Amino acid sequence: MSLISSTVEGLGLEIVRLRLSGGRRPCLQIMAERAGGAPTSVEDCARLSRAISPVLEEEDPVTDAYVLEVSTPGIDRPLTRVGDFGRWVGHLVKVELQRPLDGQRRFSGTIMSEDDAGAHIELDGEIELIVKVDELSKATLVLTDKLIEEARASGNLPPQPDEDDLGDFEIDETQEETGDVS
Repeated sequence: MSLISSTVEGLGLEIVRLRLSGGRRPCLQIMAERAGGAPTSVEDCARLSRAISPVLEEEDPVTDAYVLEVSTPGIDRPLTRVGDFGRWVGHLVKVELQRPLDGQRRFSGTIMSEDDAGAHIELDGEIELIVKVDELSKATLVLTDKLIEEARASGNLPPQPDEDDLGDFEIDETQEETGDVS
């Protein structure tokens, strides 16, 4: 990540997650957002991809051929950094611990707060799980109506087809025929 961090910061973006997934043709996935969580556009991702591609090509951190995927974290985003949980207090989250706690690794609950002790997550209305980001193997927000409405209000959700003001979005209203072909 240090290879591209100055380029990312220079574009006013922050890395949310960087992951290399395998297969015959590995995928280097970079999730980024505007600094401070401001709405991030497809053009931001395209600018980032164009800016880091030459750096990755020259430094060649992945020896095999790979696919570069640059995206935003989306609404049901991963929570990967210190401070991420604090931004989403009151929302549902699914977490997976690196090491089991009482024989269990996966938990879901409501984010209550985040402080120096870690993220405070209320489980089943009575148990509080306190976990640090580096103790997690995975954490994601759960897609709920509340989360969607908050994303819409903050400008992090593009207009939807059932809304009146679609701005410059093009809507394809062609109907596909369904039925048997004889």
